[in-house]
Amino acid sequence: MLNRIILIGRLVADPQLRYTQSGVAVTSFTIAVDRSFSSQNGERETDFIDIVTWRKLAETCANHLNKGRLVAVEGRLQIRSYDDRDGIRRKAAEVVADQVQFLDWPSRKPEESADLPESGFDDVPF
Repeated sequence: MLNRIILIGRLVADPQLRYTQSGVAVTSFTIAVDRSFSSQNGERETDFIDIVTWRKLAETCANHLNKGRLVAVEGRLQIRSYDDRDGIRRKAAEVVADQVQFLDWPSRKPEESADLPESGFDDVPF
């Protein structure tokens, strides 16, 4: 049997870090993944996929990712059942990631870039 999924998309919101009762870190976030084809009216559709990471990877994602970042996620698809507030049985699909690659650089806030020294190609010694 094989259950492996690879996705590339952008975070739709900042990741949410929490800890289990036993102290294990778990982070969840959602990525937007464009479909490879257009609809009948010529528009590209997007899937919003929930991602879950655990332990050290969860803390790394929570500390270094934010809304809009481009990531590659590799893991397994998990379908879980739960009862909602009204007692109705529901199912949720999510990817439990064991690898997350950051595919872009974080955008700098204006106050952070003010602290960086000015550099240009004139300073390069070769």
